[in-house]
Amino acid sequence: MDDLWTAVGLVLVLEGAIYALFPQAMINTMRKLPDIAPQALRLMGLLAVAIGWLVVKWVRN
Repeated sequence: MDDLWTAVGLVLVLEGAIYALFPQAMINTMRKLPDIAPQALRLMGLLAVAIGWLVVKWVRN
């Protein structure tokens, strides 16, 4: 369970750092989201899940 909370904490650190370092870029990105097809967003999400899973497998071995 500690690993889960560590992972959640790291996600918050990384996401917070992006917003803190590049606030205007994040605002611009959020404004463009409605123009992106739902299928493309779904594909990006699935790719993020797959890459994250591979990173965890790589680190754990």
